[in-house]
Amino acid sequence: MTISYVTSGALAQHTDTVTPAIPASFTAGQLAVLQVVSGHSLDPVPSTPSGWTLAGSFSGGGGTFGLNTGPRRLSFFVRQLVAGDTAPTTAIPSGSSGSTIGARIITLARTAGTGWIWAATFGQDAVSHTAFSAACSTALTLKTGDFCVLGYAWPGQTVSTTARAATASGITFNTATSHLGDAITSGNGARLTNADTSVTAGSGTQAPTVTTTLSAANTGVAGLLRVREASAAVSVTGQSVFPPRNLVSATGLTGDDIVTISLLRQAGSDLDSVRAASSIDVTGQASFLRVDAEQPFGISVTYAAVLTDVNGAQWTVTSGAITSTVTSDVVSDAIRGVGAAVKIESPLEWKRDRDASQFNINGRIVVVGRPRSSRSGTITVRTETDDAGDALNDLLDNATEGVILVRKAVSLSRLDGTYALTDDSESPNWFDEYRWFALSVVKADDWPDAMEAAGFTLQDIANNFSILSDISAFFTTNLLAIALYDFGP
Repeated sequence: MTISYVTSGALAQHTDTVTPAIPASFTAGQLAVLQVVSGHSLDPVPSTPSGWTLAGSFSGGGGTFGLNTGPRRLSFFVRQLVAGDTAPTTAIPSGSSGSTIGARIITLARTAGTGWIWAATFGQDAVSHTAFSAACSTALTLKTGDFCVLGYAWPGQTVSTTARAATASGITFNTATSHLGDAITSGNGARLTNADTSVTAGSGTQAPTVTTTLSAANTGVAGLLRVREASAAVSVTGQSVFPPRNLVSATGLTGDDIVTISLLRQAGSDLDSVRAASSIDVTGQASFLRVDAEQPFGISVTYAAVLTDVNGAQWTVTSGAITSTVTSDVVSDAIRGVGAAVKIESPLEWKRDRDASQFNINGRIVVVGRPRSSRSGTITVRTETDDAGDALNDLLDNATEGVILVRKAVSLSRLDGTYALTDDSESPNWFDEYRWFALSVVKADDWPDAMEAAGFTLQDIANNFSILSDISAFFTTNLLAIALYDFGP
């Protein structure tokens, strides 16, 4: 097991607002777990501190809220720490008689993985006795190596514990290590208790039971926060075909019980979805691949995979940076993966129509109109070889949904984008291979997200293999190997 308990900060308590200290020895990358115990006549969930995530919250124990009696709420917040992090603040509404809140932060360290993932479940024991047993209501996926934070909350300020533990059918937990047992004396008071354990054998989806032995009869709630090192990762590989395409792949999905994935491309402050990669069901899949044929040229981009596991936890992993470079401007079809090298020549003179009516009313001109249209105009491009000119003609003949993608050799945001082609004209030279094309276009929405970009084209295969047996001899595993192959020179 590679997750370990590091230390805890000091208890913070008050009637409504607390700012518990992050342990002074923390390092960036550690996971901070903020355990909050609260009591209030309205029983609200404490506010989520800025930059933190609510992992779960639960109230129980029965009875009527009062001094050392009645329900108390247990909440877990988490955050992967970064350098310079300061103490978070969480609060419940002020002004309620007897309201109470106490909080502590513990830190966890890991030695492997790509990040942190967690899931929480809670239960209560509403019978006042010393053999405390809280059967949790939500089943979690559990497997060998899982680290588990055990949190407890009682109304009794002075109740101490022994033999803190967790059990689940078919799962073996290590002997729990006790860490905290704090009296919260503000308002009607409460008790905050903490321990950790781990799964040493077994796997499955189970609702655990969290137990302990109390020094005096009491009721209360308990929770188990399951923490794992994330194994899922996202990587990007650039194909050297023309136009360039990026292969974006996520791996390790089954190890993290991933059920849904979304891939995003970030260039500077712009964040865009990768085609056909929004909220995709990947239940049972070990890996996920998409082709990005719409990436900007000449600037650095990274890719992010937003992952959701079977318990609803969501986190993000990112790739390294990649820059796609070309020596020309490009007009392409991002769905079919084909395109042509061009030089964009004309100044951009965009026209925007507005359907408007004008009325003269008692000498005043009144204009009633609709919103301004998207831009339209003519883009003049030059091809410099017969191959490039033929490729552009083929693209214009077969553009998916009549839409083309225009990109500068170094991305130009006011130009790059998809355009609907309305008509075009071609002006070839008779003395060399140069041709000029005037493309009449209207700015269009992107192709529908359901259209997945091709990872290779038939021309890619024709350029590299002669007959079908060559393909089967080269790709001996499965069709995925073809999708991952770089068909460039």
